[in-house]
Amino acid sequence: MSESQALLRLQEIDLQLMRDSHALRQMPQQKRLAALAQAKKKLKSESQKIVGQRKDAQMELDDNEERHIRLLQIMDEVREKAQESGYREVGDIESQLTSLAKKVEKLEFAHGELQASLGKLEKAEANARALGERLDREGEELEASYKRDSADIMARVRELARERKAVLAQLSPQTAQTYDEKSKRFGGLAVERLQGNVPSVCRVKLQPSQYGDLRSAGEPIAECPYCHRMLVVEGALDAE
Repeated sequence: MSESQALLRLQEIDLQLMRDSHALRQMPQQKRLAALAQAKKKLKSESQKIVGQRKDAQMELDDNEERHIRLLQIMDEVREKAQESGYREVGDIESQLTSLAKKVEKLEFAHGELQASLGKLEKAEANARALGERLDREGEELEASYKRDSADIMARVRELARERKAVLAQLSPQTAQTYDEKSKRFGGLAVERLQGNVPSVCRVKLQPSQYGDLRSAGEPIAECPYCHRMLVVEGALDAE
């Protein structure tokens, strides 16, 4: 295979790889997997918020219970003191007990609200965890389905990748670099073949002087004077 033939084959391979890549991206599983990824990202953010709120609620409840226990202990201490106190101190002690009882009652009321709030957050956390597990299972099923449905395309891609490596080795470093640059510039259509005196891509007829210049140069690969793609002239000039 000559260098110009290898260049044309390289472009055929790359165009087919582009088509295969597009076909893989358009498979319904890929679109659903992309949507799942977004859903999991959003769920992760929401779950982190729920976990943070649940931890805060647990800390508030724990603090409430600790304060409740401490107040009950203080009330017991005050009652013990009342038994040892005289008549004059009884009024102050009763006042202390009344104040402590109100604080205990307030804590007990708040305790119920805190428990309810914590329960809701724990349920929300469990629901988020369950949803995450469902999304993971759906993702695994989609991956398996995608792997089955894309098997033929992927097999062709692997074969083309192997052939591309072999074909690329037949190009000079300069030709390979020029092809890479023009492929990026022209969206994969970097090479055209001279058919008679008309390039196969831009289809602008060469003038006799331009045709003569190509013949004089004697190079199998030139540059199109119009679109500036790589122009394979091998064979076309010989035929003339």
